[in-house]
Amino acid sequence: MESDRPHQTGPTLEPLRRLIRGRLERLPSGLAEFILFGLKQAWACLFAGLMLGLIILTKLVWQPDWPIHRYDALFVSALAIQVTFLALKMETVEEAKVILIYHLVGTAMEIFKVHMGSWAYPEEAIIRLGGVPLFSGFMYASVGSYMARAIRIFDMRFTRYPPFWTTALLAAAIYANFYLHHFLADIRIALFAATVLLFGRVRIYYTVEERPRWMPLVVAAFFTSIFLWIAENIGTATGVWLYPGQQTWHMVPFTKLGSWYLLLYVSFVLVTIVCRPEPPDAAPARAGQA
Repeated sequence: MESDRPHQTGPTLEPLRRLIRGRLERLPSGLAEFILFGLKQAWACLFAGLMLGLIILTKLVWQPDWPIHRYDALFVSALAIQVTFLALKMETVEEAKVILIYHLVGTAMEIFKVHMGSWAYPEEAIIRLGGVPLFSGFMYASVGSYMARAIRIFDMRFTRYPPFWTTALLAAAIYANFYLHHFLADIRIALFAATVLLFGRVRIYYTVEERPRWMPLVVAAFFTSIFLWIAENIGTATGVWLYPGQQTWHMVPFTKLGSWYLLLYVSFVLVTIVCRPEPPDAAPARAGQA
C-alpha cells in the first residue's frame, strides 16, 4: 500500500509516478516487483544516464565550427542538470554534497592520470584545469550520485558493516594506489583481498516494495563494475577520452573491471560520509517512498 508522505521523485513528477504505480497494480505481484526494481534502478542512475546520453548525442550531432566546444557544452549541461534536480526536489542536498566531493576527488585523479599519459582528452575546451575538461568530474560524480540515490530509494540497510575508520583506510589505500603504482609496485591484488576481508560478510538489505531482499556487498560491487566498464567503452567509442593506442577504437581491456571494482569502494566510502550505513533494525523500512 502507498504511503501518503511526499515521494522522492519530487512534486513535478508525482502525477507520472502515480500513473505508473496504478498500471503496476494490475500485474502479478512478482512481475510488478521486477519491473519496479528496474524503474527504481533507472531512477537511481538518472544523472549517470543523462550524462551518457549527452555524450552519445554530442558525438552524433556536434560540428567543429560551432561557437562552443563539445566538452564545455557537456560541462554546462551537467551543471544545468544538477541545478534542475535540486530545484525540482528530485535530488537531496546530501546527494548534491556527494556529487561535489566526488567531482573534486575525480578531477584531481584525472589531472594526474592525464599528466602521466594513462589516457587523454583529444578535443579542445575552455573550461579545463591542468589539461582536463571539468565535465570529466561529473562522470565520476555520477557514480557517487547513483550510490547515494540507490541507498535512499531502496532503503538500503547493512549487516556486519565494519567501523568507518577501517573503510576509510581501505579507500585511502585504493585511491593512493591509483597514483603510486606509477612509481612503486602495484598492490591491487592485496587491495582486492582487503575488500573481501573487510566487506565479505556485509549484506545489503534493500526493499523494492514491501519485502526486504539482500545481496552480498562484494557481489553488488562486482556487478556494478561491469556496468561501469560498459559505460567506459561507450565513452571511448564516442571519443570523449582515449587510451594510448585507441586512435582506432577497440574494446577497453577486461582488466579495467578491476580498476572500477576498486574505485567503487572509494565511491561508497565517500557516500557514507554523508549517508551513514544503517542496520536493518535502525528504523522502519520505508517501502514505496520512491
